Amino acid sequence: MRVTIADVAREAGVSKTTVSRVINTKGEVDRSTAARVREVIAQLGYVPSSGAVGLARGSSRTVGMLVPSLTWPWMGELLQGVVDTVEAADHGLLLFTCNRGAESVQRFTSQVSARAFDGLVVVEPENTLGHLTELHRDGLPIVLIDDRGHHPEFPSVVTTNHEGGASAARHLLAAGRTRPLVLTGPQHFGCVRDRTAGFRSVLPTGLVVEGDFTERGGRLAVEELLARDVTFDSVFAHNDISAAGVLRALRAAGRRVPDDIAVVGFDDIPMAEHTEPPLTTVRQPTRRMGETAARMLLSRLGGTPVPDGPAVLPTELVVRHSAP
Repeated sequence: MRVTIADVAREAGVSKTTVSRVINTKGEVDRSTAARVREVIAQLGYVPSSGAVGLARGSSRTVGMLVPSLTWPWMGELLQGVVDTVEAADHGLLLFTCNRGAESVQRFTSQVSARAFDGLVVVEPENTLGHLTELHRDGLPIVLIDDRGHHPEFPSVVTTNHEGGASAARHLLAAGRTRPLVLTGPQHFGCVRDRTAGFRSVLPTGLVVEGDFTERGGRLAVEELLARDVTFDSVFAHNDISAAGVLRALRAAGRRVPDDIAVVGFDDIPMAEHTEPPLTTVRQPTRRMGETAARMLLSRLGGTPVPDGPAVLPTELVVRHSAP
C-alpha cells in the first residue's frame, strides 16, 4: 500500500501539518523534529505528491492546454510541440478539449479554481473568449496559438497568413492562372481574413466562396460552381482538407488537375503528400508553433516578461503536382 503523510506523522510522533511543513520547507519546525521527520520519510519510502507539493509552494509545475478538439488534422503536431517543450522543462501537461461544449468548459473551470495548473496554452474554442479574458485579467498567464480574431490583450503565436496567401497567388500567377477561386474558411477567423487579403493583394478576384474547412464543404462548393458553369482556372483552398474535397469534385467532373485547374491548399498536413495528385500547399510550422507558445508561457511563469506583440513564424510554399 502507498505510504501516506498520515503514516509518516504517526511514525514520527508529529502532526500531519508538521510533516507538510518539513516537506514544503514552510513554517517554523524545530531542527531535531525536522530531522526525525526526514528520517522517517526515508525509512518508510514516502514519496510526496508532486501536485500537492507544488500547490503548497504556490506552483503546480503543470501547464494547461485548452483546444477545441483533437480531431483537427494539425492538432497532433501542435500538441507534440507543446509536450516536448513542457516535459523538457520538467513540467506536466493537463489537456482540455471542448468536445462537450458547456460541460467541457465547466470541467475546465473547476481545474482553474483548484489551481491544478500554473498557466495555459490555448487554441481558442468557440464561445470561450470572454471567459479566457476574465481568467487572464484575474492573473492566469495565457498564450494563444493561431489568434483567430486578433486579440492584442493576449500574448500569442501566429504564422504569416497574409504572406502565405500572397505566396499562393504569386505561384498561380507565375503559372499563368488569372481566374482563381478562393475557397475560405469561416470569415470570423482572423487567419481566414489574412489569407484572403494576402492572396487578393497579388491576384485580385471576385470569386471568393466561404467554406467550413471540411472535405465535404470543399467538394460541394466546387460542384455547385461547375453546375452553374462558373469559369475558374485555379483554386486556393484555405486548408488541405477542403482542398482534398476540391480535388475529388474536379476529378468526378472530368477536370484534369493541374492541366485544366490548378489547386493550392494551406497547412501541409501529412495527407497533402498523398492526395491525387499530391497537393501544392502553404506549410504552417505547426510543431514550432506549439514549441514557441510553450516556451513563452514557461518564460512568463519564470518571471520573464512576454514581448509585446505576437511571435510570428513564417509560412512556406511547398510545390507538388496539383500546381507545379
